[in-house]
Amino acid sequence: MQKTIACIGSGNMGVALMRAAAKVVGGANIGFSDVERDKAEIAAKQLGAKVYASNSEAVAGADFVFLAVKPQVMANVLAELAPLVEQRLIARLPVTLVSMAAGWSIRKLRAALFDADLAIVRIMPNTPALIGQGVIALAAENVAEETLSELETILAGAGMVDRLSEGYLDAVTALSGSGPAFVCMFIEALADGAVWAGLPRDMALCYAGKMVAGSAAMMLETGKHPGELKDMVSSPAGATIAGIAALESGAFRGIVMNAVEATFRRAKELG
Repeated sequence: MQKTIACIGSGNMGVALMRAAAKVVGGANIGFSDVERDKAEIAAKQLGAKVYASNSEAVAGADFVFLAVKPQVMANVLAELAPLVEQRLIARLPVTLVSMAAGWSIRKLRAALFDADLAIVRIMPNTPALIGQGVIALAAENVAEETLSELETILAGAGMVDRLSEGYLDAVTALSGSGPAFVCMFIEALADGAVWAGLPRDMALCYAGKMVAGSAAMMLETGKHPGELKDMVSSPAGATIAGIAALESGAFRGIVMNAVEATFRRAKELG
């Protein structure tokens, strides 16, 4: 695929997606721009990509411009990009912006760029994209089907790409976007419990991680409800149901639901 990609920002998520993109368009067709130039240079070296001297240079010739910056700095970045994007559109050089900032709606992105016709895509990836096992939710507006298909191909190496209505994206942020942090806390807590019970730390972490990965795969592959799979392990008066009772005494499910809700509300606030 002969497409060029500029990635403004070179944090973990931007680099993970560009690693997947490099398999499709080639590293030489990717460039990074970052206020921390040393970070951009490290990322570019990994992929055989280039480093842009400025965001202006990044936007000048790219087919896709990924906005891999934090929501808190998005306004400043868009203010810089607005005249550059306008120049491209006047010259009839189409560009597609791809934002991964939590809370920033397509409508708000468009308003900041002063353009009603610009092709904009919002995505919400997650950190398992670093190993090609991510979930990447995608919503678009004013983007041609051919362009969307190209973008899906570019992102596919990072994990599952799923198109959905933009109205779901804040909830996706709270679930699959922030969820890896919650799962890692759970794995760490499980391992701590196993260490208390006598397992060596490295063994406890390995077993906990494999168990969580296997349980998730079992749910997805069998199509069974997680409650049904839980019941398969819970014998009457057995060890598992004792552990479940301990979790429920601490309002385990309620706490998890509250965590997702808090993340959802914060995602909206960031926008």
